[in-house]
Amino acid sequence: MELEELKNSWNKLDKRLAESEIVNIRLVKEMIMQKTKSAHDRIFGINLYNLVVAVLLACLVFPWIYINTPISDISFVIVEIGIVIGLIPEIIKLNLLSEFDIEGMKCNQLSRLVLSYKQACIHEKYWVIAVVPLTMIAFYVSEIVYNEKVNYEFGIKLLITLGAALLTLTLAYFIAQWQRSRHAQQLKEIQQGLEELKEFEQ
Repeated sequence: MELEELKNSWNKLDKRLAESEIVNIRLVKEMIMQKTKSAHDRIFGINLYNLVVAVLLACLVFPWIYINTPISDISFVIVEIGIVIGLIPEIIKLNLLSEFDIEGMKCNQLSRLVLSYKQACIHEKYWVIAVVPLTMIAFYVSEIVYNEKVNYEFGIKLLITLGAALLTLTLAYFIAQWQRSRHAQQLKEIQQGLEELKEFEQ
């Protein structure tokens, strides 16, 4: 009788240990998934913020500047086209990020999605390098050469205008660098999380 009771006790203990191990594995998996999802949400937030800022610039800020300053029609159109073109990479990236479903997709699918996103980021870099300088050059050529409303003589006013533009570009550059470092960190966390989650699929 004692032997039978001892066997039953061992069986119950084994069952509890097995259940406890399953629960622990599930908790670890959920923690990794939550951490990965949080990193994804932060990257999505950065891209959404950039999109909203660009839309506000195109729809409110620059139209207000155009109405209240003697900027030519051509210059206004040039900047608006430049901003709209700049929106294309952000929309592509947000579309890829919106497909990221950590609960409904396998790690291989998510990894391919992350790879596509990284490629979109590389393309965006070249896109911005091409679009921003060309837009700025076209804008200032349009203003200085063709804007008859304003007499842009070489002097203090022109230097202040060019200096303000240079300062704005410098500030934008440092903000972009800060965002890029945060972005790289979040992307690294996502990739690490996916690598860890692959172990639970085996």
